[in-house]
Amino acid sequence: QVQLVESGGGLVQAGGSLRLSCLASGRTSSIGSMTWFRQAPGKERDFVAAIRWSSGSTNYADSVKGRFTISRDNAKNTVYLHMNSLKPEDTAVYYCAVRRVGISEYGYWGQGTQVTVSS
Repeated sequence: QVQLVESGGGLVQAGGSLRLSCLASGRTSSIGSMTWFRQAPGKERDFVAAIRWSSGSTNYADSVKGRFTISRDNAKNTVYLHMNSLKPEDTAVYYCAVRRVGISEYGYWGQGTQVTVSS
């Protein structure tokens, strides 16, 4: 299996920036793509951004497009989420998840890291 550990969350002011990291270990050769999700209090978990492991192709939610950038370092088995121009509505617990090659479901999840944006 694949284990995921997120880090980099914290408290920032509106307009500030933050970088989240997700380190994968275990059967990392099976990673097809890695994805960031977020869940705000009282709301459902939402898609944020995804990156294909082999090609680096990316997808973003409309709410973060132009402000967030997802990237990966294959050698370090790490995915990053660079968050710029943060807004209070970005406040949430951010999770990373893995899709294995040839598998459609998100089989592995990290424990999450809290991001709080003050106004």
